Amino acid sequence: MKRVVPTPFPVDPYLENPGVLGAAIRSARTQAGIRLEDAAMTIGVCLQTLVDIEAGKPGVSIGKILQVSQGLGVSLFVIPQSQREIARRRLSDLTVDNQA
Repeated sequence: MKRVVPTPFPVDPYLENPGVLGAAIRSARTQAGIRLEDAAMTIGVCLQTLVDIEAGKPGVSIGKILQVSQGLGVSLFVIPQSQREIARRRLSDLTVDNQA
């Protein structure tokens, strides 16, 4: 059986493009040691959909992205743009505190 190599989670929580979200989803899957095929089957999406999401392809529906995110334990938050930098700093502080 092919070994799953963990990939790092994106450092910045701001989703500026589909590629950042895809990297976060890939990281959650690989850090859990789950193969693409197994994740797709467990979550209930076709393999190509998961491949497209992880590749950051923009044509995947938001419903499928949310389904995959929830299935792999990736949380998405919506905040006003005016509070984005405050939220980034606070999330960064939480990450640093958890690593200490």
